[in-house]
Amino acid sequence: MNKRILLILLCFFISGLFTSPEASETYPYDKHTTVIGALKTHTIKGKESLIEAARKYGIGYNEIVDANPKLDAFVPGDGKSVAIPTFWILPELSAYDGIVINLSEMRLYFFAKKSAGSVNTFPIGIGSEGNETPVGNFKIIEKITKPSWRVPESIRKERPELPLVVPPGPDNPLGSHALRLSLGSVLIHGTNRPYAVGRKASHGCIRMYPEDIPNLFKLVPKGAKIAIIRQPVKIGMLGDRVYLEVHKDDDAHANYFNEAVRLLIKKDLYKKVDKDKMLVALREKKGFPVDISK
Repeated sequence: MNKRILLILLCFFISGLFTSPEASETYPYDKHTTVIGALKTHTIKGKESLIEAARKYGIGYNEIVDANPKLDAFVPGDGKSVAIPTFWILPELSAYDGIVINLSEMRLYFFAKKSAGSVNTFPIGIGSEGNETPVGNFKIIEKITKPSWRVPESIRKERPELPLVVPPGPDNPLGSHALRLSLGSVLIHGTNRPYAVGRKASHGCIRMYPEDIPNLFKLVPKGAKIAIIRQPVKIGMLGDRVYLEVHKDDDAHANYFNEAVRLLIKKDLYKKVDKDKMLVALREKKGFPVDISK
């Protein structure tokens, strides 16, 4: 990693200590809602990186890079227009209840009520190769403020210089708050490495921006349900238009074309789709909803 990249990451971390990015938005939804948010644009100022811009709008590294494949993530260029994908198709579930985490898009959704109400959404970092975040249904069994990090033996083997316990503070990788899943070794927590949000970089836990975890902590009650899923392809409707959202996820081992067709047929939308637009969206995998209507 060259000095320029290191400097950007350092500035990104320091700026998070003194400035507050845009607050996460709350979106209304009911049984007919499948798409929330809207696509925005941002103009790069000076030496601003895509990583810095992403945090300002509450999106992760993966989202802003996939939405802007022609721009350099670290030096996009002063005055460049950047697509900000604050625009999502809700995950495909029979009912929404509590937290839903879609590993394919590295994004967490919190539904306040089952059939209607509000949904909050946040970018996340997830487990790296060999330390994948597990898929399944769980519950929140513990809420912790100022958590201490008891360093797992597997990590101590990699980094023997670490102490047995890292106390709360700026050097603690768990951040200011943590939510423990019923799969006891996995936490949803903050981080002292915000540039890792939107990346596969943890040992299985779910990382959130330092400014996001306190907000989620307040929203989520102990005992809340958590569904961790892997859906690289999503289909939604906004008005009379059909949208397709496709994410790059090598761990999904899915045939994206077959999955898109399956969902379109299931929702009785296949006849409303322009097949050429669908193929382009499947190829580009921009990570946000794309209109594929006729």
